[in-house]
Amino acid sequence: MRLCGRPSKPGALSAAGTFYHPRQATDTPFYKLVAGHFGEFGRVYPEKYERDFGFWRGVIDDVVRKFLECGDLAHGFARVRCGDCGHEMFVAFSCKQRGFCPSCHQKRTLNLSYHLTRNVFAQVSHRQFVFTIPKRFRLYFRHNRKLLGKLAQCAWRTVRDVYGFVLGEEAIPGAVVAIQTFGSLILWHPHIHAIISDGSFLPNGTFVPMPDMPTAPFLKVWEHHVFKMLIDERRITPEVAENMRMWSHSGFSVHKDIRIEAGDTDGLEKLTQYIARCPFAQSRMVRVTPEGKVIYRADHHNPIPFPQWRALPTERTLTRNFEIFDPLDFLAQVTQHIPDRGQHIIRYAGWYSNKARGCRAKAARASDSAGNKDTQPSAPVTPAKLRWAALIRKIYEVDPLVCPKCGGEMKILAFIDDVAVIRKILDHLGLSLSSGTDPPHSHSPPPTLTTEPFMDDLPWGEHADVG
Repeated sequence: MRLCGRPSKPGALSAAGTFYHPRQATDTPFYKLVAGHFGEFGRVYPEKYERDFGFWRGVIDDVVRKFLECGDLAHGFARVRCGDCGHEMFVAFSCKQRGFCPSCHQKRTLNLSYHLTRNVFAQVSHRQFVFTIPKRFRLYFRHNRKLLGKLAQCAWRTVRDVYGFVLGEEAIPGAVVAIQTFGSLILWHPHIHAIISDGSFLPNGTFVPMPDMPTAPFLKVWEHHVFKMLIDERRITPEVAENMRMWSHSGFSVHKDIRIEAGDTDGLEKLTQYIARCPFAQSRMVRVTPEGKVIYRADHHNPIPFPQWRALPTERTLTRNFEIFDPLDFLAQVTQHIPDRGQHIIRYAGWYSNKARGCRAKAARASDSAGNKDTQPSAPVTPAKLRWAALIRKIYEVDPLVCPKCGGEMKILAFIDDVAVIRKILDHLGLSLSSGTDPPHSHSPPPTLTTEPFMDDLPWGEHADVG
């Protein structure tokens, strides 16, 4: 069954581009690869992958199991009916998993960008900061994922220290910090993206712009905080840190070239979606061969040197813009980016911290109450979340709750989650999976694969305050 946009005039229902087609999740190459190879992957993991990727994490089983049920009518659905003509359809439940299901992760990302631009970011200019670490340190964070949170703290302290030195300790910037563990070819690459106010806020709310500064001060402070953290965690010795400080290229980097002007809500939304994106994209799975090999391309067409995924940090890199994975190797790469249970990927700090925003909201309610004693203080406004239909409209620019038969409004009548009832309904209708086709997609030309010298995404949950 199909949904379409509301016709602006008679006959418009058949116009090209007005239809929304519910996705058929089980038909995607990624779903088929996971369904066909995950059992074997789990069996061989201790022998084949544990040395490189660490002990098996229970969260992988939970996330993959729910992903395999995502979009499948057999695991529950909503019943939707048009109030005008009586046309009905079913909408399958989603898994809501992050870091593995591209569809559900995208919904989370859109909700996050909507929340940040309307409830967190002040109407001031912002910059994106990207903090990276030497290759030799990356494996520490794979085998001890608690260090990822400490890496986010190092990034925040770097900004806080440099801004405080320039603008004064009393003024504080606002920051939204995102932990990423992946690079362009989904290899393990822990680094930090942060959206920082391009200036600081005084206690009374006055915004003090940050003067244009070179990257060098941020880089030196970033190195200092990361070295100190790794020494405190007994991952390196002070002698290692001192030796690396003398290198002309230590492997640390800080980039802050992207600036979003005040009032550019669309720019902030896109930037938020970028820093919170899913670790991999189905659109970059160029091909799955009959043998199950996955050809996965980078997010830039120009090739650069990438390390081999089993190589040591000191080994030579191969220049390319794609990778060919065996199916089990591909699952090893993808599942390593699934966050641990309760791990906060997005963190708030400074003027944007949950505590600071809560204190300001409480003070504002108290002020409103004092100004009008006859009026009860209003309840705090909860962060807005886009519902399913609004998310579909935002992504595909079509309305999924418009009847394809008459253009009337379709409404959700019930949620069906009882296994016996589900089986009875689907057997009666002769259905086993969701009907329809994949959502609309762009018709861009096929990518070029090359092995000539490609900038990774370096230059460029869930939510907690950075300590």
